[in-house]
Amino acid sequence: MDGAVAAELASVLPRVLIVSRRTVRKNKFVDFVGEYHLDLIVSYGAVPVIVPRVSGLNSLLDSFEPIHGVLLCEGEDIDPTLYDSDVSALTPEDVDEIKRTHTSDILIDRNKDSIELQLARRCLERNIPYLGICRGSQVLNVACGGSLYQDVEKELSGKSSVQVKHINYDDYDGHRHPVKVVQGTPLHDWFEKSLSNSEDKCLHVNSYHHQGVKRLARRFEPMAFAPDGLVEAFFDPDVYNPAEGKFIVGLQFHPERMRHPESGGSDSDGALLENEFDYPGCPRAYQEFAKAVIAYQKRLLSPKKAKELVKLDGDIEKQRQKLIRSFSLAKHIYEEEQVCKMRSDGKTPQLSRVKSSRDLEVGAEFLQFNEFEQMERLKQMGATVRNSTILLERLQKFKQRRSAAKSMMESMRTSDLTELHEFYKMMVELGDEVLGTRANTA
Repeated sequence: MDGAVAAELASVLPRVLIVSRRTVRKNKFVDFVGEYHLDLIVSYGAVPVIVPRVSGLNSLLDSFEPIHGVLLCEGEDIDPTLYDSDVSALTPEDVDEIKRTHTSDILIDRNKDSIELQLARRCLERNIPYLGICRGSQVLNVACGGSLYQDVEKELSGKSSVQVKHINYDDYDGHRHPVKVVQGTPLHDWFEKSLSNSEDKCLHVNSYHHQGVKRLARRFEPMAFAPDGLVEAFFDPDVYNPAEGKFIVGLQFHPERMRHPESGGSDSDGALLENEFDYPGCPRAYQEFAKAVIAYQKRLLSPKKAKELVKLDGDIEKQRQKLIRSFSLAKHIYEEEQVCKMRSDGKTPQLSRVKSSRDLEVGAEFLQFNEFEQMERLKQMGATVRNSTILLERLQKFKQRRSAAKSMMESMRTSDLTELHEFYKMMVELGDEVLGTRANTA
């Protein structure tokens, strides 16, 4: 394999930032991102860069530059102090029922809120391509001054004669409900063929959320509504032209999860199969988003560099096809050899004898190159490795300060220590209130 092309592979691909979600597993915090999002981003030519949801990271976002796109997806409820929330329509009994029904979703993650709102506002200020799925669409609306329902079922039930089930905890992926798509919008364009063949002219989408857009921010236009009137998709008409690197879109539903249980995933070239999804238009949101991300990256380059990048894109695609062929061949040989072991005659599989050994060498060379150059490529792709020295220095200083503070407290009287503890507890609570107020008025 051409080493120069391989070395450039990571550095030229556009970067899409995705903030992780935190959960508890085996009594430890674990950060994760849904695999479907990552698969789609990679399949359409971009590199997903995971932004870990950790305390203090909101002050390190500049380290993740250049940012060519941002994809925000699942997560807990957004802190209601960050927008104009109104719970006057909810009774104390309603609130208690919401807490019981949506226990895992009503938890507030202020660190994730802070990181994602900063990223969303950065995208809005610089017109960086942004795709918000589910919570990500709510973050986008809040970042522009919109508001959210605290609970869709409770707050819309009295306003609409039609009841819609927006979440099914027993069947996340299988759950569907209809939405009416607005003509002349990008969403209608993506699903136009399916809509024209539909009897009710609706899409049946997957969703799992108990909050949603209450007041849509002025800069956005709705693209779809649920039967109860909830906005299920919206976009910024002034910032939508994927070919020119413009894409600001929010989808309350999950097109990436609208897949057949028996679907086969990708073909031999790594391309997504259209029949994997409920509708051929399902992956279009990611496809058009990736197109905008690639175009945005090229806009940041000089004309000469952009021309070189176009040529390099072609070279990389040729190398990618060779690699796919090599690994696919290796897989087939392995599978045939497993069959051969079960055969009584012990004959060598015919396919293994006739294929060129050079086809296999391409994959072997790539793996060898990857082994020796892994650290350098990681440095090119992400900020975590690049800034590891700075982070280690900060961690060391933090440990020293912690040790000094602990020594001081161990020498204090119990009454003084108790008073100090109560004082700092009050300061933390006041700090949260002030930060919430500033974020809400920003």
